[in-house]
Amino acid sequence: MTVSLAEAIPIGNGRPRRRQAATLLQRVLLRIGFALFVLWGAVTTVFLVLAILPGDRATILLNITSGQAIERTPEELAPINARYGFDQPIAAQYGRYVFGLLHGDLGTSYELQRPVLNIIREQIAPTFTLAIAALALAWVFAIPWTLLTAGRSQRLGSFGSAAETVMAGLPQYWIGILLLVVFAIELRWFPVIGGTALVDTVLPTVTLAIPLAGFIGQSIRSEFDRTMREPFVLSARARGMSAAGVRSRHVLRHALIPAITLSGWAIGHLLSGTVLVESVFARPGLGSVLVNAVSNKDFALVAGIVILNSFIYVVINLIVDLVYVVVDPRLRGSV
Repeated sequence: MTVSLAEAIPIGNGRPRRRQAATLLQRVLLRIGFALFVLWGAVTTVFLVLAILPGDRATILLNITSGQAIERTPEELAPINARYGFDQPIAAQYGRYVFGLLHGDLGTSYELQRPVLNIIREQIAPTFTLAIAALALAWVFAIPWTLLTAGRSQRLGSFGSAAETVMAGLPQYWIGILLLVVFAIELRWFPVIGGTALVDTVLPTVTLAIPLAGFIGQSIRSEFDRTMREPFVLSARARGMSAAGVRSRHVLRHALIPAITLSGWAIGHLLSGTVLVESVFARPGLGSVLVNAVSNKDFALVAGIVILNSFIYVVINLIVDLVYVVVDPRLRGSV
C-alpha cells in the first residue's frame, strides 16, 4: 500500500517536536534541580559555620541581651540551650533549622529579640530598590558606549574595551568615597548622610553601576564584534540600510543576549555589594543591618540575611536561565 507524502508529513513533523519538547522539559527540570541543590548547599554551609564558630552560642546570646561580656554559669546557660536547642545533637539542630526555613522561620535576632524575617522585611525595600536602579543605570551606561566604540576602528575599539576593563576593576568602596568627597562634601550637591529619597539614592546608585557597566559592556562588546561579521549584516547593508540602523536594530539585539544572562549574576552581586555602599553612605537597608549584626555577633540575623541573598540570587539566575533556554532555540536541542 502506498502512503502519500501529505499523509507522511504530520507524523514526521510530530515526532521531532515531541522529542524537542521532552528535551526542553528535561533541561528545565535539570536547571531547577541544580538551583535547589545550590540553595541547599548555601543553607548547609551557613548552618555549619554557625555551629563551629568559637565560643558558646548561649553565652554570646546572654552577653548580647544583657550588655555584659562575662562568664556564665551552667545554671544560666541551661534555659537558653533548651530554648534554642543548642544542647541537642548537630543532626537534630540541622533538621530543626531546615524545618524552620521551609516554614519561613529564619530564627530570632540575638540582639533585637525579634524575628529575623520581620527585620529583613522592613529593610529589604531600600536595598532592592538600590540594586534595581544600579542595574538599570549600568545598562544605560553600557549600551550607548558599546554603540559608539564597538565594531569600528581598531583604535576606538581598543579604547572602549580598556575603559570597560578599568570600570569593572574599580573597587566600589573607593568609588563611593570619591563620589562622597567630591559631590557631597566639596560641591554639596547631595547629602552626606543618605536616606531613601531620590536625591539620597543617586550617589549609591552610581557607585554600584560603574563597575557593573564595565562587566556588561565587555559581554556586549565581544558578542557585538562577532555579530558584525555575520552574513546578515552585509545583506542588510546591501539592501540600503544605514550603518547606524544595522548596528542599533540588528547587531545590538543579538549582542544583548549574553548581557541579559549576566544580569542574573548582577542582581546577586549588587545585593552583596550594597553592604559596603550602604555603610559608606550611611544608607538604611540590609547592608547596614548586616554590618551591625556582624559587629554585635548577632549570628542569627547574619545567617538570615545570607540565606535570603542566596535565595534571591539562585531564583533570579534560574529565571534568567530558563528564559534564555526558552527564547534561544539553539539551546533546546541539548541538555
